[in-house]
Amino acid sequence: QVQLVESGGGLVQAGGSLKLSCVASGSGFSNYAMGWYRQAPGKVRELVASISSGGITNYADFLKGRFTISRDNAKNTVYLQMNSLTPEDTAVYYCKANRVRTYWGQGTQVTVSS
Repeated sequence: QVQLVESGGGLVQAGGSLKLSCVASGSGFSNYAMGWYRQAPGKVRELVASISSGGITNYADFLKGRFTISRDNAKNTVYLQMNSLTPEDTAVYYCKANRVRTYWGQGTQVTVSS
């Protein structure tokens, strides 16, 4: 069983930055593929970025290089550095862990004002 706790969301002005963190409980974190997803009001949840257990990263095309995903296996933590934020990035951001089973965090709200 894995529990995921996200933090780091908040209110930021357009053009600003935020860094999200997701801490995983339990053992075997380094073996999990991790991902960040987001869901805006009235929209489906979408992939933002993912990182494999081996550190291979994948990003949604719409990001245009503004976000960076990383992981620290010693701290059981995955990060999402978000730069050049726009109001369109406003959403609840969720952390996901996947190996045999899939686990989701409770989400953290990111609001970008214009």
